Amino acid sequence: MGEESGNDNMSFWEHLDVLRGSLIRIVAVTVLCGIVAFFFKEHIFAIILAPKSSDFVTYKLFDRLSSWFSGGESQAFSVQLINTGLAAQFAIHMKTSLYVGLLLSSPYVLYLLFRFVSPALYENERRYTSRVVFSGYFMFLLGVLLNYFLIFPFTFRFLGTYQVDAGVENLISLQSYMDTLLMMSLMMGILFELPIVCWLLGKLGVLSADFMRHYRRHAIVVILLIAAIITPTSDVFTLSLVALPIWSLYELSILFVPRRKKA
Repeated sequence: MGEESGNDNMSFWEHLDVLRGSLIRIVAVTVLCGIVAFFFKEHIFAIILAPKSSDFVTYKLFDRLSSWFSGGESQAFSVQLINTGLAAQFAIHMKTSLYVGLLLSSPYVLYLLFRFVSPALYENERRYTSRVVFSGYFMFLLGVLLNYFLIFPFTFRFLGTYQVDAGVENLISLQSYMDTLLMMSLMMGILFELPIVCWLLGKLGVLSADFMRHYRRHAIVVILLIAAIITPTSDVFTLSLVALPIWSLYELSILFVPRRKKA
């Protein structure tokens, strides 16, 4: 048990009551944030659907860099999304509002969960736990942002404008767009937890920097396999966009673990 606190003498059922209260507050705050997000449909979907147009900030930046080095002008593009289900747009609006509500309430959710478990931890355990939770949350958001601003836009631009013949027009559904964006954002957020996981394994003496360097080639093969699994397509372009950040995270993780495993 952790240090003395008012929760140390609580019974098992009292702990369950505290947990139930925390879960009720989590659900209530998430639903409330989701309701607020529901009424900001135009603003939220303007952000979500921004990568489908050449006016997106990432395209403008890379097009400007390309014009500086090559001197050519980029071609504008715009991919039109379609809807194929009667209630599909409303259902997507509802689900998106819930996801945005969960994202907005996530700091409060983490706070409630940490406050629930902290009485059972020692002071040094609380310090390590808070550090891991904060770092993990930050890395997850970083992975989501990287996907939104870099990986997904170029994936969508490449696949959305790719044609085997000029007479074959691409008709991409809104459902496909949203599912791909959500899946890639979630997977990149999870993969960005790699340095945190490696740091924890290093603290436990399970993993070392020497081990990671020795099996670097094997790790690259595994990274390519993971990238091939999580990417929605099988093209080399998307595979490279996903695999490169993961490999960079692997190299970064080497800096966070000890050189040798503990004896």
